[in-house]
Amino acid sequence: MTKTTTTATPAAASGHARTVFLLAHTGRPAAVRSAELVVQGLLRSGIGVRVLEAEAADLPLPEAVETVSEAKPDVLDGCELLVVLGGDGTLLRGAEFARASGVPMLGVNLGRVGFLAEAERDDLDKVVDRVVTRAYEVEERMTVDVVVHSNGDVVHRDWALNEAAVQKVSPERMLEVILEIDGRPVTGFGCDGIVCATPTGSTAYAFSAGGPVVWPEVEALLMVPIGAHALFAKPLVTSPSSVLAVEVQPHTPHGVLWCDGRRTAELPSGARVEVRRGAVPVRLARLHHASFTDRLVAKFALPVSGWRGAPH
Repeated sequence: MTKTTTTATPAAASGHARTVFLLAHTGRPAAVRSAELVVQGLLRSGIGVRVLEAEAADLPLPEAVETVSEAKPDVLDGCELLVVLGGDGTLLRGAEFARASGVPMLGVNLGRVGFLAEAERDDLDKVVDRVVTRAYEVEERMTVDVVVHSNGDVVHRDWALNEAAVQKVSPERMLEVILEIDGRPVTGFGCDGIVCATPTGSTAYAFSAGGPVVWPEVEALLMVPIGAHALFAKPLVTSPSSVLAVEVQPHTPHGVLWCDGRRTAELPSGARVEVRRGAVPVRLARLHHASFTDRLVAKFALPVSGWRGAPH
């Protein structure tokens, strides 16, 4: 994980020297109201706001807000920041825009856990103020690149910020797989699936599957079995330069690949899924200097009453 300072890029198209892109879960009334407050605060401070046409129809936006089509490859050109309002799904959607553009993402959690979010709904005034004054840092989070092979051919490529999960399709039958790390077989078993995760994803699907929590500044890759029928089916933590592979055995039913729970691809019997460190990170804007330990305790409401701390 690396940190960088913030810079602003002029955006002449909006008529403002500075422009922020806003992405919101418009299906939630809380997100609509939050978006309205953020837009009003930014416009009052002379900062332009850009939104997607598909979302603009559901938001009470003034005419000064710029709208663009999601189909455009340069949708975030000229924007200094991507502000995302919503739950984990919306934040992962925002990560797709952030990775494609290189623009830092600032998440405001309107859902339940929201580990990717930097602020809560009650912090909207603070969010606007920090954006206006550029009082935030930017850190880079590891991603993974995913390649699917079938019969010697590459049939699918993808990426993930949290995880790439190989899962069974038929509820009544297990998926038979062999795990490989750095070109060497590790073990094989029947299972419900395998999660290959980043440290960022260690608190997401991998956590639910029994994997370890990995601090974001640790560079590593995780391989976590789901419902494995085997004596050795422990989570594995490898070097960030390792190549993880999951081979779906030819005699097993076909599986499915899910990347961040958003993008999917069918895995035919005999398919091979390779996961390695991603070439392009996702940049996250950070408002707080609180440790990840404090974030972990707060997000999971962990019991820490009675803690006295180290003696002075």
